[in-house]
Amino acid sequence: MRHNALALALVLTLGTAVPLQAQTPTPAPAAAPAPSTLQEAIPVIDAAFDRWQANAHAPGLVYGVVQDGRIIHLRTAGVRTVDGAAVTPDTLFRIASMSKAFTALAVLKLRDEGRLSLDDLAETHVPEMAGWSYLTADSPRIRVRDLLNHTGGLVTDDPWGDRQQVITEAEFTRMLRDGVPFTRAPQTAFEYSNFGYALLGRIVTNVSGRPYNDYIETEIMRPLGMTSSGYDVFASPQDRRALGYRWENDAWSLEPDMRHGVFGSMGGVQTSAEDYARWITFLLSAWPARDGPETGPVRRSTVREMAQGSNFASPRNRTDADGQPCPGAGAYGMGLQANTDCELGTWLAHGGGYPGYGSYMILLPDRRTGLFAFSNRTYAGPSGPLTEAALTLVRGGLAPVRPLVASDILTERYADLGRIWAAGDVSVAGDRLAMNVLMDRSVENWRTVLGVLKADAGACAADAPITPTGGLSGTFRWTCDKGVIEGRLLLAPTTPVTIQALNFRFTPTPQ
Repeated sequence: MRHNALALALVLTLGTAVPLQAQTPTPAPAAAPAPSTLQEAIPVIDAAFDRWQANAHAPGLVYGVVQDGRIIHLRTAGVRTVDGAAVTPDTLFRIASMSKAFTALAVLKLRDEGRLSLDDLAETHVPEMAGWSYLTADSPRIRVRDLLNHTGGLVTDDPWGDRQQVITEAEFTRMLRDGVPFTRAPQTAFEYSNFGYALLGRIVTNVSGRPYNDYIETEIMRPLGMTSSGYDVFASPQDRRALGYRWENDAWSLEPDMRHGVFGSMGGVQTSAEDYARWITFLLSAWPARDGPETGPVRRSTVREMAQGSNFASPRNRTDADGQPCPGAGAYGMGLQANTDCELGTWLAHGGGYPGYGSYMILLPDRRTGLFAFSNRTYAGPSGPLTEAALTLVRGGLAPVRPLVASDILTERYADLGRIWAAGDVSVAGDRLAMNVLMDRSVENWRTVLGVLKADAGACAADAPITPTGGLSGTFRWTCDKGVIEGRLLLAPTTPVTIQALNFRFTPTPQ
């Protein structure tokens, strides 16, 4: 077992469990300014979850917000069993398809160790697939990568796949030898497949030479301190388990427990809020790319690879706080959905729906923030209130984007730009200019343009810090006597590093 170097400070903000008899829907509050402190935001977040829980008829619920490596809010509500046992921070929930991220990371870890390639044909590691008949004569054969991205041509299989949890390795082998029908040629579209992640579980087993669940628990969960997490629900402390229910005929019905089987690799993880916060912390710790020792069971660059979406993006549009369209897009990565949004920026997510359970998680890697929620009602994934919680934090400035730090070379070339501005002449830094600069505009023309700009703007605070947009690019904003100059500095991929483009835009002060 690896040493756990990711100590997690658990700062818990616990709420009172919602009594079963009090679960009646409450109206959403009127629009109000975004909370500007965590103390103001927490009641807003809690109210959204209370409304959701009542409307969803979820017996029990736990949700949390992790930021900068610690839990800043964790609340439990309702019960883990309908006879009255309350949900607590160490209550164990099954998280359904949020389990897929563990499977994806295990495959990537084996890749890092040189034991497989993502471009291997899956049948290299699952020989029973070699005899499969594809939909068309020109279909490519399924790669490991296709299974990770859900682009293997397999039909989406919710809810059939959810009930396959219990099948044994021998039963799965027979299923593989019989072959499966395809809905399309591989690599032509995204289509979510639990069967595909069951195949990945078989790949982990065959390549590692160990049972899938043993590999995940030993190589990933335990090194992160996830001591309560695993796949065998019957071996876990029964007095901590949230039993799963479905809501039908205006009453809760107990869902049967499912033992660990082959399809556990697509949805079988059982965990607690405290354990899952450690997982969220580990994932977020992969950003940004940086120097420094690796402290997790898998490299930071490998975790970031999970967020690389496939080529099949789809729109993710919604309405922002002002009622305006908020465009966005998303594509499936590897065990995570990679998204972009007009307010949230880059965000990663995954839901889980399963007999007896529903779950959802959101990562905001540029904001050092992650959120998660578990419930114990069939397919009751709390995506709505969790997204509301993320937006509440972002709109209130409580999850700011981590600013980039200007590289030494960008800082140096920005100082050269300052010399050019002061002289009104690019030739004073001629040895710092890329070869294209004076081909695109002559020295004489640069003098004219800079002269006009300086006359229009007056004296400027040209020493204002540059805002990096990368290691070799940045923007700047100078306050001048007669207005504002906004500009961009772009460096060239040369050694030594030179300036390839200078852009200025002057906005005069309104009269």
